[in-house]
This record gives sequence, C-alpha cells and structure tokens, in this order.
Amino acid sequence: MNIIFAGTPDFAVPSLQALLQAGLNVVAVYCQPDRPAGRGRKIKPGPVKATAQVANIKTCQPQNFKDPAEVSSLALLRPDLMIVVAYGLILPESVLKIPRLGCINVHASILPRWRGAAPIQRAIESGDKTSGVSIMQMNQGLDTGAVLATTEIEILATENAGQLHDRLAEAGAELLLGALPEIKAEQLHGTVQDEGLATYAKKLEKSEARLDWSLPSDVIARKIRAFNPWPMAYTCWQQNRLRIWDATVSDQGSAKPGTILAASGEGIQVAAGTGSISIQRLQPQGGKAMSVKDFLNGQLVSPGDVFN
Repeated sequence: MNIIFAGTPDFAVPSLQALLQAGLNVVAVYCQPDRPAGRGRKIKPGPVKATAQVANIKTCQPQNFKDPAEVSSLALLRPDLMIVVAYGLILPESVLKIPRLGCINVHASILPRWRGAAPIQRAIESGDKTSGVSIMQMNQGLDTGAVLATTEIEILATENAGQLHDRLAEAGAELLLGALPEIKAEQLHGTVQDEGLATYAKKLEKSEARLDWSLPSDVIARKIRAFNPWPMAYTCWQQNRLRIWDATVSDQGSAKPGTILAASGEGIQVAAGTGSISIQRLQPQGGKAMSVKDFLNGQLVSPGDVFN
C-alpha cells in the first residue's frame, strides 16, 4: 500500500514509528506548519515532522486544504490509505475520497465517548475508570465515522493526563499495526456509532486551570491530574500563583474552602467543599516544580492561611 500519514504532536509519533519499523510504504507525511516553541519562541519542527525528517520521508505542511492545488498535490501521491493521528486540520470531502481505502483516524477514546479535541483530559476530569483508543473510518463529521477497532485500558488512580497520553499513544500504535492487514484486505467492517452515547471533549482553556476550592475534594484532585502537563491547575497564595503538580484526596478536618489545615513535608492539607486535598508537589511562581518539603524549607505556610 501507498500510505500517507497525517499527524503533528507527540501522540502521533509512536504510530508513525510503528509503520516505519514494520517496513510499510509511507510515501509522505502531512503535519501542521512549524510554529514557535520553547522559551526563545523559535520556529521548530513538530515531533512528527522531526521523525519523518530522520527517516527521509517527504513532508507536506499545508495551512489547510481550501486551495485546490493542495488537494491535487495529495492526489498525485496516489495513496491507497491515509492514516490520521492527531493531525489538527479538518480534511474536506475532496481529500477523504482520494485514497482507495479512505482515511482512518486513531483517536484517544472509546468512541462515541469523548469525541473532540481533549478526550484524555476530559476522561480523567470526569472520573472515568477506563479509556482507550478507537480506529475509525473518517467522514465529514467530528469523530463520527464507523469504528473499525478499539482497545481499552484502565485509568490508574494517580495517573495524570501526560502519563495516560503516553500509554494511549503506544496502545494506538499497536492497535493500528494489528488492524492494517484486515484494512488492506478490506475485511474490517466498521460499527456505526450510537449517537445517543456521544459526549464531546471540548478543547482545554487556560481559564479552567484556576482551582475552585468550593468543589468536592475528589473533583479537585481529578482536575489537578487532568490538567497536568497543560494548562496546569493552580491556586493563589500571598498574591503569587502556585501550580499544583501532584495532590491526593484527604479527609483531614474541615474549614472554609481553601483554608490550609496543616503543612508538613508529607503534604499541605487544604479544605475543599467536602473533604480536603493533600498537595505533595507544586511550583511557585517564577520557580521550578518541587516537593512540598522543599517548598516549606523556603516558605512559611501556616494553618489558617488561605489559598484562593
């Protein structure tokens, strides 16, 4: 098969690597245009482009597919299949119908649950016990195509979004490689999604990151895990922003939400709407992430102080 791979961020890299290691014929890699990154905001290639460059594969980076020339350029590659993994651009019908076997998408949820941009984070935030990966036949809807294959994994109790992301990326690569022979033979028939079970994973916003201590402690703990590594949950103390990297549910005492109940090297206990939160790792404004023990060595935090 002539395969076009379309993806941009880290999540897509294991899938591309799996195709290359299996010796499959990836004729081109499509990814979003290079953007500024890092402290210096220098233009640099994304993870998928960097992987393709190492493998000496043709890379294409259209702004979109509104230009008929971009569609024609893709068609000239004569793809049998287009594999899309976290590409970030909408494919119009003119592109979807080019490959002989169509376009398939590797998506980080068990569809139809968590269609959209942030399925990993929303699964953790909502308290889901499991997540997984779906391979679907793409259509013009948002993650609405027939599901060709799925794999399910347990969400661990202390797992953050970054950790779950990495496990799902590897699971998706394995699922993709296993499904390709049947896709090539046109023997894998999709299951139509139940629209009544569909949920939408809206894009994360920085405005969501500030913690509301009036919420129940389990809800706060899930948000902290869901927003790690981005946008990072935070609270304010003495007019400074503290990013919360790691915290667990606690049942120590009760007080007005946001009130510090106790502070020791084992954790800063903070009252929530119900229950409390024990913070184990945080990042002071302008500093690096550190353990609570190290933080308390340089800061006086007393019971009765308030996070807000």
